[in-house]
Amino acid sequence: MAKILIVDDSPTETYKLTGVLEKNGHSVITAINGEEGVATAKAEKPDLVLMDIVMPGLNGFQATRQLSKAPETSDIPVVIVTTKDQETDRVWGMRQGAKAYLTKPIDEKELIQTINKFGV
Repeated sequence: MAKILIVDDSPTETYKLTGVLEKNGHSVITAINGEEGVATAKAEKPDLVLMDIVMPGLNGFQATRQLSKAPETSDIPVVIVTTKDQETDRVWGMRQGAKAYLTKPIDEKELIQTINKFGV
């Protein structure tokens, strides 16, 4: 069972993702924006982070970059989960340090397969 951090400012999306993850045996912690996500990741050391992009303040690209560069969180895989489905967004997200990029609405099977790829 993995501890997964969901960083998303939408309560609806967080609820949906939490349901899928818990049904598949994972424990979930949440953050409502990029700043809180970075702080929570440093404090809680999750096995994986699901990161939204469009959030107030520190956006998901910026938060992903901070997590991938910080020594204490650089080994935590970040999976971007967003409505932004342009190829340029995908490329930019991966350049910030994301290990995978999924678009909403999330396919449950694809999400679980992606998480399993990281052995968490």
